[in-house]
Amino acid sequence: MLSITLRQLEYAVAIHRHGGLTAASEALHVSQPALSVALAQLEHHLGQPLFLRRPGGPMLPTGFGTDWLTQAEAQIAGLSALMTGPRRAPLRLAVFEDLAPALLAPLLAHATRTGLDVQARPMGFAALAEALNAGAVDAAVSWGLGLPAGLALSELARIGPQAVLAEGHPLAAKPALTLADLDGQPLVLTDQDLSIAHLQVLFHHAGVACHIAHRCATLDLMRSFAANGLGIGLSYTQPAPRNSHDGRALTLRPVLDAGTEPVVLARPAAAAAPAGVAEITRFLTALMTPMADTAIKAL
Repeated sequence: MLSITLRQLEYAVAIHRHGGLTAASEALHVSQPALSVALAQLEHHLGQPLFLRRPGGPMLPTGFGTDWLTQAEAQIAGLSALMTGPRRAPLRLAVFEDLAPALLAPLLAHATRTGLDVQARPMGFAALAEALNAGAVDAAVSWGLGLPAGLALSELARIGPQAVLAEGHPLAAKPALTLADLDGQPLVLTDQDLSIAHLQVLFHHAGVACHIAHRCATLDLMRSFAANGLGIGLSYTQPAPRNSHDGRALTLRPVLDAGTEPVVLARPAAAAAPAGVAEITRFLTALMTPMADTAIKAL
């Protein structure tokens, strides 16, 4: 454990800078005896002198003292910068991985324009919830499913699911669908934590058979399966392009009786809102309004 104090470091550096006890005493408004005692204690701890004492002359550093005082001055400057530098930490933001392609880049571009300091990264449901619980992120943008308790939630938009159909699929002739239209149809679902279980509950409550033909690890893969006629995709997240990743055309139809789910900005309720949260909430709400409007219309 260190027994050197910051004040002793400051006194020794001041003596070096001003060339002696008298000048250092005047600069620091500290008595010479106090400086002398602090220096003696410091040199005793170090086991060797920092200065050469010459009656009537300046206090010059020893060879050891020259190197040591240079390092001490750098440490004091570092501590000073630490205490007086910027106090505002960047806002650490998690964004659910399927929402990130539509939201993350526009949000970061807006942050750059407005001077917000945001560090954001995509995460899956489980990782996002764990990061909020552990304090690894300050806030998260996600669907309002499966989030831990003790969070303050700001609703950004409410979006309903859409069926993702291959071009020419018989159900594509309808401007909108119901869960009954999907009864027994082969479904292609994105297998991400709570997503499949949530859709199964919707089908169960409607008394409709939920036949899962394929479980896909990503939204892009689900869209490709649907576009190639391997089943009907279902998703709340709807990218703007109306083609699958392999270039096949897709038709999207809203499922009108499946309700809507909120997209929320979540943060720990017990903590004060971090700087930038209000502006991010405002921006994302405005950004997602057209997405929510599109999600309830037949395309």
